Amino acid sequence: MTGSDEDPRVARLRTAVSRLRRELAAHPAEFHDRVIAEDELAALAAMTTTDGTPEVARLRRSLLLIAGAIGSVSALASGLSEVRRAVELFGEPQGR
Repeated sequence: MTGSDEDPRVARLRTAVSRLRRELAAHPAEFHDRVIAEDELAALAAMTTTDGTPEVARLRRSLLLIAGAIGSVSALASGLSEVRRAVELFGEPQGR
C-alpha cells in the first residue's frame, strides 16, 4: 500500500520493478548475466522504498545494466519496457 503523499512516479517504478523481478525469477533459463539483472533490480527496488526522489543518473545506470543483462531474453521484453517507461518519468539527469 502506498501513502497518499507518495510520488506517483516512485509507485509506478516500484510496480514495474516488482513485476520484472517476478518474471525473471520465474524464467526457467539460466543466462550469463542473470545475477547482474537480479542485483540491479534489487537496487532499483531499494530506491523505491526510501523517502524522496531517486537519483535519476543512478536509475538510468541500473536500467542500462538490466537491459544489457536481459535484453536478448524476449520473454522479459515487456517487463523491461515497463521499467524503462517508469524510469523515463523521472526525466534526464541534472547537467544534461
